Amino acid sequence: MKPFLLLATRSDDDAALGEYEAVRLFGGLDRDQLHRVRLEAGPLPAIDLDAYSGVIVGGSPFNASDPVAEKSTVQLRVEAELAALLDEVVARDVPFLGACYGVGTLGVHQGGVVDRTYGEPVGAVPVTLTDAGRRDPLFAGMPAVFDAFVGHKEAVQTPPPGAVVLATSPACPVQAFRIRDNLYATQFHPELDVPGIVARVQIYQHAGYFRPEDLDHVIAKVSGAVVDEPPRILANFVRRYAR
Repeated sequence: MKPFLLLATRSDDDAALGEYEAVRLFGGLDRDQLHRVRLEAGPLPAIDLDAYSGVIVGGSPFNASDPVAEKSTVQLRVEAELAALLDEVVARDVPFLGACYGVGTLGVHQGGVVDRTYGEPVGAVPVTLTDAGRRDPLFAGMPAVFDAFVGHKEAVQTPPPGAVVLATSPACPVQAFRIRDNLYATQFHPELDVPGIVARVQIYQHAGYFRPEDLDHVIAKVSGAVVDEPPRILANFVRRYAR
């Protein structure tokens, strides 16, 4: 089997490792079946898309909608490199799954509007599949409504032209969408279970997702959630596209 490629942008080593291991575990992949490139650590090397079964983009401390003047040199480089790779990914309809930051990345690349209108605080939210979502193989075996972990400052306000909205939530109209046949993005985190989000909020306590002094409250809130369906998305993605 050709490996999958995980493109990561988390500069914190613990967060980066946790994301990698979660994607690998829930995708049912061995370590040699999930290659990772940490874009924040250096320039994107030449990528031969034919060498991979699919591409996965994880979450990020970056926000696509931040004013250009406020973006770091690293963020601007990462965005330019991802955009260039997406030119080929989209043109060839290469299997792609973007989680959280992937929504902004794919959404902006394809002409959608991403801003701070529909940001959601850290926590579990009910995600509802649209009619198209219920028919889509990415959500095979999943109920029409399920809880998922979110925590994002920006979101899709207007989907890209031609995008098919697959899932919504009460405070965020676009929780998942598809471009063409094989390009997916989710606003929620399919790689996060309760231990995963507890570790994540501890790492990002001072990143502006909540008041630092509220950490214990946030941990208590997410620890009581039942979030066991979203990882199926990673398993479905791998099962469908492994080759």
